[in-house]
Amino acid sequence: VQLQASGGGTVQTGDSLRLSCTASGRTGISPVMGWFRQAPGKEREFVAAIAWSGSSTYAEFVKGRFTISRDNAKNTVYLQMNSLKPEDTAVYHCAARAQSVTVIRRDIRAYGSWGQGTQVTVSS
Repeated sequence: VQLQASGGGTVQTGDSLRLSCTASGRTGISPVMGWFRQAPGKEREFVAAIAWSGSSTYAEFVKGRFTISRDNAKNTVYLQMNSLKPEDTAVYHCAARAQSVTVIRRDIRAYGSWGQGTQVTVSS
């Protein structure tokens, strides 16, 4: 599966952005999709993940601010980011677990397919 992320940009503190990730290829979108982010000089970290059913899980630092969703018919997963903070500045990557897997995981090693990332910059 190929993943294409988009929707990043430069915003101010308190603003919102919606990221999109579209899957293409023979198999389409995976049952479990995730968003991760990597800030300069830091390791890539888990942000949110969603299962085919719509059940989801979030990192503590985005709970109440970010919402992950998916449109399986469009092979697309979204990350709605509200109340953005400067510490949210990072490259955001979408990722997919294998087609045979249905369990949500936060572990970066559980995801085998990655998009190229989209830059989110939040200025104070």
